[in-house]
Amino acid sequence: MDRKKISVIVPVYNSIDCLERCVRSICAQTYPEIEILLIDDGSTDGTDKLCERLAAKDTRIRTYHKKNGGASSARNVGLKIAEGAYFGFVDSDDYVEPYVYEEMVRAMEEGGYSVVQISRDEVDEEGKRLPDICIPPEKEWFCDSETFMRELLLHRGDCSFCTKLFPREVFAGRRFPEGKLNEDFSLFLEILQEIPGVFILPKQGYHVVCRQDSTTRKKSKDSFSRVFLDIVDNADAVQELVDSKYPALHQYAVRFNLYQRLDYMLHVPVSQMRADNAFYRRVKKYLHSHLRDTVFCPYLTRKNKVYLLLLTAAPKTVRRLHGMKMRLAQKAGQG
Repeated sequence: MDRKKISVIVPVYNSIDCLERCVRSICAQTYPEIEILLIDDGSTDGTDKLCERLAAKDTRIRTYHKKNGGASSARNVGLKIAEGAYFGFVDSDDYVEPYVYEEMVRAMEEGGYSVVQISRDEVDEEGKRLPDICIPPEKEWFCDSETFMRELLLHRGDCSFCTKLFPREVFAGRRFPEGKLNEDFSLFLEILQEIPGVFILPKQGYHVVCRQDSTTRKKSKDSFSRVFLDIVDNADAVQELVDSKYPALHQYAVRFNLYQRLDYMLHVPVSQMRADNAFYRRVKKYLHSHLRDTVFCPYLTRKNKVYLLLLTAAPKTVRRLHGMKMRLAQKAGQG
């Protein structure tokens, strides 16, 4: 039987301690026609040499070295050089079960689906299971685009490219937005508008490893990841999209906007909550102008509403108190 090739694109940056596990899990796939593209994004810890050693052991592995430009730029290089009929993505921290691509190709070819998704779980660096962020369905399920959008707006859906398999043509003329940390979201929404939906497999075959040195985690009280700016920008874009294409989901998009701004306000350092910070002023203005939505939105929890109202009324005070609460909880957890 003639099997179509899958190109698995792995952006790599200073992943010396986890890359081998990631690559080993892809090499162990039961699907035979696969190429593994290791895109070294200017690593400085010896990962570049590890990529070459891994490629020397398996002819399915190809490496490409580039100047540091971020995960999106590395993925875009992978898209440019990929030879496969299908595209998959794996982050170098993570790993997959051997059946993942076999199962996704089976589903795609049997059902003629545009996108197939394997379910995922989250584990810590020791491999201990963490609470699920995305609850897998009980059985295989075709989720139409509007329903998938609703699940994303409720923070129950999975917009990650790593859990999905795509036909090559989906990326014709498309690339990941560079210079952003929440890069999956906006590109996936663009794709979602043009497909009937996503076929979801219930097995949690993709393992997301939550590392303490993740780029979205803060290093000090005054450090602040750009991801919290990107999620607010994405919320604005999704509101516009929903109102034009999925008007029935308007209130869900309002909920999403408020929740994303809550996330921003709970992470922005107090030192950056200043009148000369235009982004912070923009978030505050939105919260003040959407007080009624905060109170009456049926899709926000009571806790969400209380935090939003308090942060709207006294943002710095609430932010300081929340920071103290988080630090005390962290100390208690270490004790």
